[in-house]
Amino acid sequence: METWIGLMMGVGLAAACGFRVFVPLLGLSLAGMSGYVSLAPSMLWLATWPALTVLATATVLEVAAYYVPWVDNLLDTIATPLAVAAGTLATGTQLGELSPVMQWSLAAITGGGVSAVVQTGTVALRSVSTGLTAGMGNVLLSTGELLGAVTTTVLAILLPVVAFVLVLFLLVWLIRRGVQQRRVAIGTAVE
Repeated sequence: METWIGLMMGVGLAAACGFRVFVPLLGLSLAGMSGYVSLAPSMLWLATWPALTVLATATVLEVAAYYVPWVDNLLDTIATPLAVAAGTLATGTQLGELSPVMQWSLAAITGGGVSAVVQTGTVALRSVSTGLTAGMGNVLLSTGELLGAVTTTVLAILLPVVAFVLVLFLLVWLIRRGVQQRRVAIGTAVE
C-alpha cells in the first residue's frame, strides 16, 4: 500500500514539475525537512538546508523569468527536459522501498512521462498565446501555471490519491486535445 501511495504522490509531484520545474521539488524539500514526507534513503539530501536554499533560489528565478515576454518561450526549451528529469526525481523519492532498478524505471516511465505530457501541453498553450497576443497574454498563462504547480504540489503531498485522480483527468484531457488538434491539422492538410 505504501508503494501505491508513494507512486500517487510521485505522479502528482511530477505533474506539478510539468507546470514549474522547481516548485514541487521545493515543496518536497520542505515536507522532507519537516518530517511530513519520508524520502527514499538515497534522496535524503533533498531534506537539507543547502538543498532547500538552492531550490528556493531556483524557484524564485524560474517564476520571475516566466513573467518576461519572450524569455518564457526561450525558457521552455530548457524547462522541457528539466521537467522530465525533475518529474523522474520527484517520483523516485517516493519509491525507496523498491529495488533501485524498479524504483528508477517506474520513476522514469510514470514521473518522467507525466511531467513530459504536462510540460508539452503548457509549451503548446504558450506558443498559441504568444502568437495571438505577441507574448503579452503569457503573464496570465504563467500565473495559471504557477497556481497549478503550487496546488498540485500541495495536493500531492497532503492528499496523494486526490492529486493522482486529478492528474489522470488532466492527462486524459491533454492527450484527447492533442489528438483532436492533430486530426484537424491532418484533415486541413489533406483537403
